[in-house]
Amino acid sequence: MNRPLTALYGLAALLLLAGCASEKSKDQTLAPGDLYTQIQANIAAGNYKTAITRLQTLEARFPFDAYGTQAQLDLIYTNYMQGDGDSAEDAADRFIREHPRHADVDYAYYMKGVAYFDNSPDVLQRLFNHENFQRDPSNAQKSFEAFQLFIEKFPNSKYTSDARERMVFLRNRLADFDWIVADWYMRRGAWVSALQRAYNIVQRYPQSPRIEDALQIMATCYTKLGITDLADNARKVLEENFPGVPWEYTPRGPA
Repeated sequence: MNRPLTALYGLAALLLLAGCASEKSKDQTLAPGDLYTQIQANIAAGNYKTAITRLQTLEARFPFDAYGTQAQLDLIYTNYMQGDGDSAEDAADRFIREHPRHADVDYAYYMKGVAYFDNSPDVLQRLFNHENFQRDPSNAQKSFEAFQLFIEKFPNSKYTSDARERMVFLRNRLADFDWIVADWYMRRGAWVSALQRAYNIVQRYPQSPRIEDALQIMATCYTKLGITDLADNARKVLEENFPGVPWEYTPRGPA
């Protein structure tokens, strides 16, 4: 590379650094209301990375001011929109810890669930296509538990209705995950492992559409294991809730 071109790149880098330094210096002197207004413009434009940096500056400058408190709340949202669920959860936990009686603390609890909520409707399709029956459902479980705690604490929050709807989706998704793993075990004759997954569905997600499958799996596994009394109980519960449905389970997930 020739020297003039190298010098040009060097000058451009210096100008960029100078611009960043100027922006940071500007944020250190702006009135809190003016800075917050500019940050909201960043958020509206989808510039979440910039907004996060400026919110941190706002909070650091005015830690005991209403703007500093609002910056903490906004950091939950901007980190979530940036795709950083861990940072969003950390920001929510910090707000809850430092402002347990704040009027908007319900939002922080609610966003802990949203931070890990995956609304992809094709989870089973992806499981079938990739045969990834061990796909980690931990984020869905964390989201479900966070929404559960939120609803217990704030049954009348304006976010409660949305949280309930999300919990239904998550409940069904988690039940689907346990079912597909149980189905895989059934194909391989791993009766105890399949039974554990089916029992988990019945115990933790009793209102999910997978209850019928779970009861069939339990009845079949107990029969295969020679535990006749529990097999009879499973068949009885299945008949009471799903009359006419055969008790023996037929695997139909990915081979």
